Amino acid sequence: MLQCNFYFRKERGVRVNLYIADLHFGHRAVINFDNRPFLDVDEMDRTLIELWNSRVAPDDNVYIVGDFAYRNEKPEEWYLQRLKGHKHLVIGNHDSKLLANEKAMGYIESVDKMMHVTDNGNQICIAHFPIAEWNGFYRGAYHIYGHIHNRTEITYHYMKQFDRALNAGACINNYTPSSLNELLRNNKIFKEQNV
Repeated sequence: MLQCNFYFRKERGVRVNLYIADLHFGHRAVINFDNRPFLDVDEMDRTLIELWNSRVAPDDNVYIVGDFAYRNEKPEEWYLQRLKGHKHLVIGNHDSKLLANEKAMGYIESVDKMMHVTDNGNQICIAHFPIAEWNGFYRGAYHIYGHIHNRTEITYHYMKQFDRALNAGACINNYTPSSLNELLRNNKIFKEQNV
């Protein structure tokens, strides 16, 4: 099982915002695409659920920053009913099947193409796709995005120049929903390893 180094946090009863993108539950090809450390899709799905639930408390908000599942054989609700927390979906390019599944959408508390949240006084613009200049860009707002996974091509090189643009991709955040501080730390480490 993967080792996760996240900050153990909070007092009981305090709701925390957590973020994760590009889970791709049920997607066999993503294991090779991202070079994920799983033998097969069953191990990946089981590990993603275990890591999620080891991190998320029942009252936490988890922002799924797109691409929850793709080419999955199990229905989306099978995954969602096993995951703790209040789930909010920021629509990704592979979420059309999830959006069409009425039963699965019953597990999602809010859905939009872009969300704006406040996290410990920080303004955050969340979108699946990286945005060159997001709402609040000049006023210190953060941008949390996904879509590029752990790829380090053109988009990565453009986005890495912005300290407040944070990739919530599962593969660079220990496959675990992460807090804003954890995203800052994980993105810094990823940038240091991929200059």
